[in-house]
Amino acid sequence: MSTLAILPARYGSTRFPGKPLTPIAGKPMIQHVWERTRAAKSIDAVVVATDDERIREACEGFGAEVEMTRNDHPTGTDRLAEVAARRDFEVIVNVQGDEPLIEGFVVDAAVEALLKDDRAAMSTIVHRAEPEAFDDPNRVKVVLDAAGFALYFSRAPIPFRRKDTGIAPLQHVGLYVYRKEFLLEIVTLERSPAERAEELEQLRALENGYRIRAAEIEGWSSVPVDVPEDVAIVEAALARTGGGA
Repeated sequence: MSTLAILPARYGSTRFPGKPLTPIAGKPMIQHVWERTRAAKSIDAVVVATDDERIREACEGFGAEVEMTRNDHPTGTDRLAEVAARRDFEVIVNVQGDEPLIEGFVVDAAVEALLKDDRAAMSTIVHRAEPEAFDDPNRVKVVLDAAGFALYFSRAPIPFRRKDTGIAPLQHVGLYVYRKEFLLEIVTLERSPAERAEELEQLRALENGYRIRAAEIEGWSSVPVDVPEDVAIVEAALARTGGGA
């Protein structure tokens, strides 16, 4: 199937304005995401979706294809759907522009998780949560069923550990793979109660009875940039792996 990766990039973040253009190890953050997404073997094309001319100019400066979108989208998924609707691809990958440590093999795992299971409307990535992430509301946790489908996502520490079972909780990575027809449908549905409470768009799919397949990645972890303090953490990680400028 033909697969398009879209990187939604919004300048006006409430907690971190201008976040996609924040310098990390000598490059705008969105450039790190774009370069790493292009390394995925399952991706046929990569495009940045934005409503901001500053982001467009910066992205075109390092060679990225950019599509301008409306500036009134309530969510990144709506921005994704606008671009997907006018592109001839069967599978759409949403790679968040604040995931500068994403790896090509992680994107490939998410695509494979969707394509190998017809029961899934969409797929995503999880990994074992670091201890400090469990109580951090900026790190989204997830509980899966025995078949690897998501039961629930939350900013709260889930599952609640009434007793220590020795099983590490799972952290969710902001990467989604959609069948195009499902993506265009889900954005027509009203925001669901849990989605509004948690501010997590993926809960709309669960609350409307759709299934989300998760691929668990071992030996890799995500450090999304949610607040300015996260930049130093990412730069330290890049320095350890030699992935800086």
